[in-house]
This record gives sequence, structure tokens and C-alpha cells, in this order.
Amino acid sequence: MEYRRLGTSGLKVSALSLGSWVTFGKQVGLDDAKGLLRMAYDAGVNFFDNAEGYEAGESEKIMGAAIRELGLPRDTFIVSSKVFWGGEKPTQLGLSAKHIREACDQALQRLRLDYLDLFFCHRPDVDCPVEETVRAMHQLIMQGKILYWGTSEWGAQRITEAHRVARQEHLTPPVVEQPQYNLFERERVEAEYRPLYETYGLGITTWSPLASGLLTGKYLEGVPEDSRLGLPGYEWLRDLLLDEQGQNKLDAVRELKPLAEELDISLAQLAIAWCLNNPDVSTVILGASRPGQLEENLDALAAVAKLDPPVMERIDRILGNRPDEPERFGQ
Repeated sequence: MEYRRLGTSGLKVSALSLGSWVTFGKQVGLDDAKGLLRMAYDAGVNFFDNAEGYEAGESEKIMGAAIRELGLPRDTFIVSSKVFWGGEKPTQLGLSAKHIREACDQALQRLRLDYLDLFFCHRPDVDCPVEETVRAMHQLIMQGKILYWGTSEWGAQRITEAHRVARQEHLTPPVVEQPQYNLFERERVEAEYRPLYETYGLGITTWSPLASGLLTGKYLEGVPEDSRLGLPGYEWLRDLLLDEQGQNKLDAVRELKPLAEELDISLAQLAIAWCLNNPDVSTVILGASRPGQLEENLDALAAVAKLDPPVMERIDRILGNRPDEPERFGQ
């Protein structure tokens, strides 16, 4: 396993990490979760990602129970949670000081932990002043309930505002952002956030490297019943696949498949290795519901060496992307 600094913080995270979105509490119960966590941990993964909104907290309960039963030493792993969607009532939503404090306490209880290593603001809250959110996170750090805090899917302008407030009020700024990043979703990580890497030392923990499974190739012949797109409550993902843009993405996947075969790797490994090839990415969060799936994805780390500049250029040509900056990663 390779370990990378989380931005310019002192925390080192495994280049590949394991998340629980759509799996723990939805497709995966306690016994299977233990097996997946054990496999990831034994492979060197030290970061496990979660959120209060994942299956209404059930995902955190399963992860916490699995970690406890596995007996993993607390000083050998990193756990995150996220705050925004805690329930249906007004006080259970958003990034108010009240909800941030209570969401943290509830996450600690469900995860059976004394503190969180990372606590993310799951989305920006347009109804809450940035200063209130920054101050609430700072207070949790001062109380020892969290060690670092970050954002997820915040725009660069709002992240910059959080840093300005933190500097002005002598509060702890965010150190990490968790955006979607894959072959089809690149603009934010590669362009919008670029000034933040150097200015603030922003770390990046990316989600959906396989574009909800599109980049595995399993949807080339339709939607399997046991796939994520076939799950109740995720019809919106199926709709994205069936529209014109989704079909164009599938056409790109068909073109990427021969390249992966030429490199003697799977489509999934190609997609994950491509994300890892970006030096601005601290860790790529994997999702898996089966051991074989996780094993394949973990092997993507060895595939990074195969993505030399000519291969990266071929990928860009297939996707029709023309990077604006000649010094883009991998070139």
C-alpha cells in the first residue's frame, strides 16, 4: 500500500480507502462488513469513510460493530463521518452549530468511538453562515471529539470563505475536501480546486471512482438486478444511465475496454488507477459489496505504473477531453 499526506496536514492516509455508501446497511450486513474491513485492513487500507446520511445511520452502526469485533487497534486506522442529513426535522438538517454538535455525538455513539479522525460537512448549507459552521467545527476539535474537519462537494469560493473566516477569527480551517472524481467528473478536482492546493494545502479524498459502476463495464448490456442501479431508492442513478448523456458515457466505456485489455487490467482497475495517477488526490475511496470486487479494486494500485503519458493521452482522446493546462497530471 502507498500512503499519502492529507494535503499539507501531518495525517497520512492509504492511497486506497474503503467507504460504506450504498453498501453497509443496504447490500452488506455485519458479517460481510467484517470480511470486507478485514481484507482492506490487511491490504494496508487505513481509512474508512462513513456519514450520518448513509442508510439513516445504519451504515455507521455496522461499521462500528465490525471494527469493534475485529479488534482493530485504534491508533492504526482513520474513520470519518459527515454531517448534513440527519433526519427530517429542521434541527436535524444542515450545518448549524446545533446539528453539527449533535450529529458528531450521534456518529461517535453509532461508530463506538471516542473521537473521529475526520468530520466532513457533507454539502454546503446556504441557510447557515459559514462562520457558524467553521466555529462549530473548531469547537469540536477543541473538545477532542474530532481531529480534522473538511468539506464535501463545496465550491472553491465557499472553501476559500471558510479559510478566510478561520484566519480572521483564529479558528481551525478545513484541511480536506471530498468531491466526486472519475473519468467523467473532472472539472472540479482538476480546474476549480487547483488554486486551493497551493494556497491552502487542500487534501482530496475522492468518491465514485467507477462512476456508480459505469466504468466497470457491467452496464454495457443493461442493468443487472443485483447492481447498485437496481436497488430500491436509487432509481435516480438508473435514470442517469438511461438518458442521452448516460448512453454517451457507455459508448466511451466500450472504447476504453480494449485499452484495458491491452494493458492486461480490468476496466475498474483502469478507472481507479487513473484517479490515483493524479498527485493532488490524497486517497481514492472504494466501495464494495463482495470480497472479489474489493480484491480486484485494491489491485488497481499496481496498475498505476501502466498509465504512462501516451496511455493517458489515449484515454483523453477516447473521452474527448482536451485539458486546458499542458502541465496536467500524468503529462
